[in-house]
Amino acid sequence: MKETNPRLLKPYNPKETEERIYNTWEKSGFFNPDNLPGKRAKTFSTIMPPPNANGRLHVGHALDMTLKDIIIRFERMRGKKTLYIPGADHAGFETQMVFEKKLSKEGRSRFSMDKNELYREIYDFTMENKKFMEDDIRKLGISCDWSRKLFTLDEAATQTVKDTFIKMYREDLVYRGNRIINWNPKFQTSLSDIETEFIEQTDHFYYLQYGPFVIGTVRPETKFGDKYVVMHPDDKRYAKYKHGQKIEVNWINGPVTATIIKDKAIDMEFGTGVMTITPWHDQTDFEIAERHKLDKEQIIDWSGKLLPIAGEFAGMKIQEARPKIIEKLRMAGILVKTDENYKHPVRICERTKVVIEPQIKSQWFVKMEPLAKQVIEVIEKQQKIKFLPEHQKKVLLHWMHNTIDWNISRQIIWGIPIPAWFRENEVYVGKDKPKGEGWAPETDTFDTWFSSGQWPLLTLGFPNGKDLREYYPTDLMEAGGDLVFKWIPRMIIFGLYLHGDIPFKTVYFHGMINDSKNQKMSKSKGNVISPVLMSEKFGTDALRMALVVGNTPGTAMALGDDKVKAYKHFANKIWNASRFVFQNTENPTGDIPEDEYTKKILAEFKELVKDVSNDLESYRFYLAAEKIYHYFWHEFADVIIEESKVRLKDTDQKASTNYLLQVLLQNLLKLLHPFMPFITEEIWGMMPEIKNKKLLMVENWPEV
Repeated sequence: MKETNPRLLKPYNPKETEERIYNTWEKSGFFNPDNLPGKRAKTFSTIMPPPNANGRLHVGHALDMTLKDIIIRFERMRGKKTLYIPGADHAGFETQMVFEKKLSKEGRSRFSMDKNELYREIYDFTMENKKFMEDDIRKLGISCDWSRKLFTLDEAATQTVKDTFIKMYREDLVYRGNRIINWNPKFQTSLSDIETEFIEQTDHFYYLQYGPFVIGTVRPETKFGDKYVVMHPDDKRYAKYKHGQKIEVNWINGPVTATIIKDKAIDMEFGTGVMTITPWHDQTDFEIAERHKLDKEQIIDWSGKLLPIAGEFAGMKIQEARPKIIEKLRMAGILVKTDENYKHPVRICERTKVVIEPQIKSQWFVKMEPLAKQVIEVIEKQQKIKFLPEHQKKVLLHWMHNTIDWNISRQIIWGIPIPAWFRENEVYVGKDKPKGEGWAPETDTFDTWFSSGQWPLLTLGFPNGKDLREYYPTDLMEAGGDLVFKWIPRMIIFGLYLHGDIPFKTVYFHGMINDSKNQKMSKSKGNVISPVLMSEKFGTDALRMALVVGNTPGTAMALGDDKVKAYKHFANKIWNASRFVFQNTENPTGDIPEDEYTKKILAEFKELVKDVSNDLESYRFYLAAEKIYHYFWHEFADVIIEESKVRLKDTDQKASTNYLLQVLLQNLLKLLHPFMPFITEEIWGMMPEIKNKKLLMVENWPEV
């Protein structure tokens, strides 16, 4: 028996291998493209979507980072100057929300804390979690350039974000205005539309007598100030009523002088075709009031309680007040009837699930229409960005064609302060306090998407960084499908606006990872999968393969112990097959005799290399992984190695078989490396006979 490395004689143990291998990679400096060996004319770059620095990585992060790492390792081995930039997002509202839950468990509240004290505590909390998160990234084998890592609250990043805001304000793309916004009454901050979602809810629908009209509402608690009754100008049923006409009606707290408003926004087919409006607490009502310059009055305060206009119900929460209000209306003869099974959409905070209360508030808004036009131009007309899957392009374009102005103000301490100052009716935008007395700084911070939307520019050193010149636009942006109308368009917007070019050439939307029963993961269900725990249990290589095989872009995929365990068996197969080759072959010397069997096998293997290379170039990760898996297990291990046991005993066939096994193993390890980097690097390091051997991560990709 040929002498074999003692480590290879033992079963493969990822726990003894992975940390050591990653340290070797990191110390080599090859994660940094500036240190890669050889002359590399072409570049390939991708940027890590910055995970929120408020907790451990989840399995979605693992998939996203693994797919990027696969393509980076592939292109690095193909001789390109590869850059994979890591980072972390301070995640504004989400991080503060997580921290406030922590405070609540401790019996504390942010509203009783000094702002500076609160900021310091959130900062320490975030930095601790950021370190855990970066350790998790290393455990997944991600070969990113840690020397270039960026945090969205790093000084360079925050200064660029502020500069962008100032530039947009001076170019009339940012304005401050009193508009209807999405207000989270529990966490006391406004949210943009993309931070909210709709759920279907069944409530009572109430029909109320408003003078000569019957109106309908699902929210009687907002109706105290209703003094405008609106109908369509073409509705013949109400032709006798004139726009601006005054009528006297008996209402919740007594007589009200109401004004008739004619507006085409009214749906004549819905209910009676007449409605009263509450401009302060409804988007449609607000728009009607704006068109006709009508008064707007707040009915519900910022904590979700009724204001004094509600009379005896003042100070009550909505759910407490509603039945009492209805009882009063019934007693007053105003309640006509009730529909008890009315299904309707309710807007909630995406993160906290708190019901949103529309409110009018002075906020900073980005004018989206002119910016969206640029995105439509490069995607729809110039087709400069490729989308995988293709249908996601239509989703993004729909969002851009129907965009609304973006509220970027957040009433939280944790974030980048908006660089603005106020004095009575004056507003000044700039990083430094203006001269003169009486100026007060803006207390709001930026929406997280305002900073993370500039992520490709920030990470590459905009505006004058060397990396920006060399790597922008990046080659690939890989993200979850839910970001098609959140993060992706904002990166394109800022790339075009600030730098005049798209931030990436291809967008790949990975599918959602569900649990083993293909159910969506959630903490409440208790079915959330930890990628780190999976790696510790089965090995990181097994997890990476399980995440990729069968994962077509844009579709959901089930993941459980059984699937990851199957690829642990595959890792063992690779290990055992390698041991056989090590023990039964020697370094080839002299000429290799012509052998039809060897030529046939190598010709077939070249086709595999060609197929896998084409798949990876086209980002068909799932197909490439599956092809390598099947070839190694069912062709190399089950057929070729088994046949070699006979051929190695034949004097005439021994040399060619010896050569064949070595060539196949070496090149299979190269093909497998982007997917299973730890075990392949470990085996590669045990091959002393390879001339000019380097770390596998910088070896040459097999030639076709």
